[in-house]
Amino acid sequence: MEKPMAIVFKSNTGYTKKYAELLAEQTGLPVYSLEQSDTLSEQTPIIYLGWLMAGVVQGYKKAVKRFRVCAVCGVGMGATGSQIEDVRKNNNIGAEVPVYTLQGGFDLNRLHGVYKFMMQVMKKTAGRALAEKQDRTPEEDVMLKLLMEGGDCVSSDNLAEVVTWYEQQA
Repeated sequence: MEKPMAIVFKSNTGYTKKYAELLAEQTGLPVYSLEQSDTLSEQTPIIYLGWLMAGVVQGYKKAVKRFRVCAVCGVGMGATGSQIEDVRKNNNIGAEVPVYTLQGGFDLNRLHGVYKFMMQVMKKTAGRALAEKQDRTPEEDVMLKLLMEGGDCVSSDNLAEVVTWYEQQA
């Protein structure tokens, strides 16, 4: 596989953008939002980062039509490294493309419109269910805290596997 030449991302509340910028610092690659990536040539090899909604990496379909996506990072509320097979399946990402999931954060005040409404409902329903669950895992405790209090879990440590993969490319 060809070594990526850029990082392209789509962010909704800023957590994916933070990861893209951290990844750029660690790899030396230039970083572009999907909306501002028109200066890149068609079929440029990229690492794509997008926020997750119901297991779908937002902006991925547009990115894969335009660029040669070498790796995909989905940023959501779940633990880093979780839901990889679901993300691969929900986005029709072939086995040859590495998929990573990164825990981002949650801030209801950064959301607007339908996304804010959806997350208010999720906070009430999923939050209540998690709060009532007796044998929560540590990951579920983090999810409950994010839902109820908000928070930012973005960390350069969460990018370790992505950076290792990048360094191993030709």
